Amino acid sequence: MEQINGSLQMEHALLFTFLEASSDCQFRDQLQSLQNQQAVLWCHASDDDELQTDGNRSGHFQNGELGLAPTNEDVIRIIAAQLAEIGDQFDKEIQGRVVNNLVQHFLNENLSREEIILHMSSVVRELTRSIPSDMEQEKAMLVLAMVLTKKIVNTVPSLLHRVFNTTLNYMNQQLHNYIVEMLGE
Repeated sequence: MEQINGSLQMEHALLFTFLEASSDCQFRDQLQSLQNQQAVLWCHASDDDELQTDGNRSGHFQNGELGLAPTNEDVIRIIAAQLAEIGDQFDKEIQGRVVNNLVQHFLNENLSREEIILHMSSVVRELTRSIPSDMEQEKAMLVLAMVLTKKIVNTVPSLLHRVFNTTLNYMNQQLHNYIVEMLGE
């Protein structure tokens, strides 16, 4: 089990809530299990604050929820639901071969997380150009990354942990400032 970095707390909340709100999410039970496992990890981290690896303080869960202020959780739920609606529209535009190609990358144990993130980033950029949309590029990239996560895990549910954590890292590396702005942090 990979450890969760505290700076990924917003991305985690947004991705998890997006997947919960998405139609055709065929792995809700596994998603809830993942959430429970992450909650245990983060609760243990709050006991001794030694889980983080980059010097940031770790995020905290309380009663299985993210330790965000209630208004932040509400904002995340609302925004994730709106993004899930957009994602449902994008979902139809993403061809099966694109998803299958990503599945093969995630199944390849010889590829590092960084190599998979680079490939995912490339696919997201390509899809952003090919799917007609009048929305800002960062929003389209965020939605596409989360939709790809859903489609990959719908295809191979056993990849949930790896895909979820890779997407979190992608979102943190490529879209963190956009997410902070969007959530009004």
